[in-house]
Amino acid sequence: MRCESFDKVVHRLHLILLTWILLTIQARSMSGERSTYIIHMDKSVMPKVFATHHHWYSSILHAIKTDTPTTSAGLQSTARLIYTYDHALHGFSALLSSQELESLRESPGFVSAYRDRAVTLDTTHTFEFLKLNPVTGLWPASDYGEDVIVGVIDSGVWPESPSFKDDGMTQIPARWKGTCEEGEDFNSSMCNRKLIGARSFIKGLIAANPGIHVTMNSPRDSFGHGTHTSSTVAGNYVEGASYFGYATGTARGVAPRARVAMYKVAGEEGLTSDVIAGIDQAIADGVDVISISMGFDYVPLYEDPIAIASFAAMEKGVLVSCSAGNAGPLPLGTLHNGIPWILTVAAGTIDRSFTGTLTLGNGLTITGWTMFPASAVVQNLPLIYDKTLSACNSSELLSGAPYGIIICHNTGYIYGQLGAISESEVEAAIFISDDPKLFELGGLDWPGVVISPKDAPALIDYAKTGNKPRATMTFQQTIVNTKPAPAVAFYTSRGPSPSCPTILKPDVMAPGSLVLAAWVPNRETARIGTGLSLSSDYTMVSGTSMACPHASGVAALLRGAHPEWSVAAIRSAIVTTANPYDNTFNHIRDNGLNFTIASPLAMGAGQIDPNGALDPGLVYDATPQDYVNLLCSMNFTKKQILTITRSNTYTCPKTSPDLNYPSFIALYSQNDNKSTTVVQKFQRTVTNVGDGTATYHATVIAPRGSKVTVSPTTLVFEKKYEKQSYTMSIKYKSDKDGKISFGWLTWIEDDGEHTVRSPIVVSPLVVNHR
Repeated sequence: MRCESFDKVVHRLHLILLTWILLTIQARSMSGERSTYIIHMDKSVMPKVFATHHHWYSSILHAIKTDTPTTSAGLQSTARLIYTYDHALHGFSALLSSQELESLRESPGFVSAYRDRAVTLDTTHTFEFLKLNPVTGLWPASDYGEDVIVGVIDSGVWPESPSFKDDGMTQIPARWKGTCEEGEDFNSSMCNRKLIGARSFIKGLIAANPGIHVTMNSPRDSFGHGTHTSSTVAGNYVEGASYFGYATGTARGVAPRARVAMYKVAGEEGLTSDVIAGIDQAIADGVDVISISMGFDYVPLYEDPIAIASFAAMEKGVLVSCSAGNAGPLPLGTLHNGIPWILTVAAGTIDRSFTGTLTLGNGLTITGWTMFPASAVVQNLPLIYDKTLSACNSSELLSGAPYGIIICHNTGYIYGQLGAISESEVEAAIFISDDPKLFELGGLDWPGVVISPKDAPALIDYAKTGNKPRATMTFQQTIVNTKPAPAVAFYTSRGPSPSCPTILKPDVMAPGSLVLAAWVPNRETARIGTGLSLSSDYTMVSGTSMACPHASGVAALLRGAHPEWSVAAIRSAIVTTANPYDNTFNHIRDNGLNFTIASPLAMGAGQIDPNGALDPGLVYDATPQDYVNLLCSMNFTKKQILTITRSNTYTCPKTSPDLNYPSFIALYSQNDNKSTTVVQKFQRTVTNVGDGTATYHATVIAPRGSKVTVSPTTLVFEKKYEKQSYTMSIKYKSDKDGKISFGWLTWIEDDGEHTVRSPIVVSPLVVNHR
């Protein structure tokens, strides 16, 4: 066959291209090209017949769809509501043709409209939620944590993850003494200028379990936990990260230019000996911050490997950040890592939601929650409301359901309903629930959306009375700036600390629910139904394990910005600048305790505020001897204290449970039918880390039923690093019901530049549960 000339080939391609363009233009002119618009509405003119603005907007769109004539090709309008807004603005966004937009302009209440604009999306989003930005504050002040080394004590690392690439990283600091350890499926070339070290410690596990099969005898992560936490602390920039289309954007760690050193001490299980060995090596290698998203429950300080090893780290100037545990919300005193010389981190929610859109045949659009991991097509299916099926608790019963979308009642057992639906393989389902556990933990492995009970009446009414009711679902949508946020995660463990109740723990709260970060690609991250397992390089996980590395990252940034600060000063700056208010400017609520105002026993001083911690004004400092004085007051033997301090050079010239800590807790014993009045006095010393002279005045919100006295009420500083002392006394009563009350002591600078806030808690003494 003779080949065509080059000119003829080009000519033919031109004809094909021209034909395609003409067909495209014709199709667009026939159907009416559509764009997304932001519509501002005057909410005050909403007719009273509508229960909510959402229903009003849906009705308006439905009306313009009805009024808009079909095209010459007989195509119907596809105007579609995307979001409704009621905080940032009043109005909605919708997909509209130009003709539909002109019809909308004639609607009562219309104010203005403009085309949607492209925006650069970012995730894990938590850095944005914490107000870290490249222009001002802690990121630029610390050079994004450059040359700060974070040692992560965890389950290993997946070195091939894009989060550990070393693009843009400078040379490894000369002070680094660590190494990249060879092992199973892991060689030294897998480390680089981002992941500068990796070691494995499993000898204790092997010794305790002769003949055990170790899944991966190397620093490689076969579990996922360590990869997730280390990338959250200091992962590099990764474009296009997402969880099956949710939270799509650019991932990065809290300290994106910091170095990561992984110390693998556990997989799905780990032992004390290995944990201590890992921390010990991290200190020797020269890390600046240690992040530990694990803990040991109900052990005294002198038997807690993290307490013991972290004391040595503190002496060397290494800040240790630990998770509070996931045993909440009740009982009290379930928190682990209540160690006085570390930073203990609780978990909170994020201002981000993952949604699907439910569009009913009558034009009503309902935005629901979903994390179904696929862009499934659930289009114009019959809507089934059957009281025999609506409990959705029997896969056998549901397997005989008619073809369509099943509506499931709010029974209070949504996880059981999710399982029954997926096992029965019905086409799709609508769940009615406001259970915070679902929205915090995720998990939806079958096409479906979860709608609020307030939206249920309109749905059920349409399903019962509509003519052949039908519905359509779309998935993989992400909404940010949701309100209110943060809230205390229901699962986070609560203080007082069983191991050291005289120190208020946790210290602060950080984002912990559905955090997107790197994962191992050979482990299931999602499932469709009962048979199809899915994997992903990035996944969303919830827990205080996810909150801890956020705080660790902030500590790394502070170490970079203030290398002269002690461990106690960094922790103090984080605590006293934490925010006890959510993004509606109301008190943070507790998802685990019926949305009541959160206690510091759940959230510490509040949500961590990185930029505030950069310039705290005053700090509460402490030396190793101060911690020893506390240990001496705890009735420990000399050997028990020596176990922690490792040195006889420490003595007990002073025994005091009153550590110079940036928070206060007053404890009482519960006596049946008796109320005892107690007075407790606290002595504190603060150091001025602001520039030059400063005057601070004390303001107090006393815990309910208590009287708080501060002396003096004014502190005057003549220079930077000057120290001033004060006392705080609290008179309170014990409560036979074990009630908790709390308040705040705040030092406010004269010019208002600095606000130094400390929580005050009155709590029953919790007995060790062991």
